[in-house]
Parts: sequence; C-alpha cells; structure tokens
Amino acid sequence: MNSSAQILAIGGGGFTHATDPVLETYLLSISPVNNPSIGFLPTASGDSETRIKRFYSRFSAETCRPDHLALFGSVSEVERWVKTQDIIYVGGGNTKSMLGVWREWGLPELLREACHRGTILSGVSAGAVCWFDIALSDSGGRGLEPLPMLQLLRGSCCPHYTNEPNRQQAFESQIQSGKLPAGFGIDDGVALHFSNGNLEKVIKTREQAAAYSVCAGATAPVVKQLS
Repeated sequence: MNSSAQILAIGGGGFTHATDPVLETYLLSISPVNNPSIGFLPTASGDSETRIKRFYSRFSAETCRPDHLALFGSVSEVERWVKTQDIIYVGGGNTKSMLGVWREWGLPELLREACHRGTILSGVSAGAVCWFDIALSDSGGRGLEPLPMLQLLRGSCCPHYTNEPNRQQAFESQIQSGKLPAGFGIDDGVALHFSNGNLEKVIKTREQAAAYSVCAGATAPVVKQLS
C-alpha cells in the first residue's frame, strides 16, 4: 500500500440513515482533489433505491460529483467506473452476499488496485469491515461467524460496537479465543481514518460514542477506548 492510501471506516449511521453529516463532510475534506468524483456501491443492500436516493440527496449538496454502480441490473464498464472515482463509498447490508457479487464482477482486485492508486476507500457497517483482514458476519444465518475480507487493513473489525451488545460480546470472545485477530470496535456515528495502513484519526459525531482497540489478554479481552 502506498503512502497516499486512505480508508475511512464508519461504524454505523451516516447518509444511508440520514444521520451524522459530519462524517461525509470529513470524507470529502481528506481528498486532495477539488470537486472529487465520489462513487457509491450499494451492493450489500441489494442496490436499495432508498439508499441510492439518499446518497444523491446528501452529496448533491456538496462540492463533488456523485455517481453509483448498481450490480443487480444491466451492468457495463465496471473497471472504467472504479478507475474514474476519487472516492468510493460502500454501503451497509449483507456482507457475505456483497462479497460474493463483487467476486463475480472482479471488484475485490479492482478495489485493491484503486487503493494502491490513491483512491480513497470508505464505507459504513459492511462497507467498513470489508477493508480489513477478517470480520464477524451474521449474513449466513448461523449467527456471528468469521468471514474473510479484502485484506487492505490488518486485523479485524466490528461495526455497531456498543450499539449491539451481542455483536460486541461475540467479537471480544472470538478475539480472546484466537478465532479472530486483534482489531477495532466502532460505534454508530464514529469513523476511523487510516492512512497507509495506520490509524490516523478517530472522528466522533455523537455523545458517548467511541471506537475501541480489542486484543486478547491473559485471562480476558483487553479493550481500550481510542481518542
């Protein structure tokens, strides 16, 4: 990963839920491009029309050029679309299905190449965890299970962290047992900005919301709030 590689991982909320506009403002602010192109991948929600409309409603008010790529209709020029984006934003939903559809269209490799070129990668929930090595997903219908991701960021990640106690408990338990590597828990309304694979900044938009580092301890998980 080159020194310009940037990823913004959002725990929950944002424009798809009509909340936390500060997160999108921050995302645009880290682009070195004036009037950047920003592309939305709504795959995890099955290309939800509601979320696509919210994307355009939110970003049409900013100095940027919004576009989206739907993979459940007539699709063409996927590679060209990825290459023309300065920022890519991945929406939330079913992580396992999203990754499966992406593989059919060759998106994992295209997104890795985009990252190496300096395209800013971002997303919420499924769109946050997909950049890490591995994450917990309940998309398979068998509870929360480890699922390999795109491996652009080291370790594991859990969205909606303290907002969904069962998810938090499973994440900490599986890190302690060694089923997951150490990683990050991110609350709704919080984003982690990574630059060149390293955590650069924590962005919080809600009182009491936070992000955490989680690793295995001698007898229990070690959880530390990030500032």
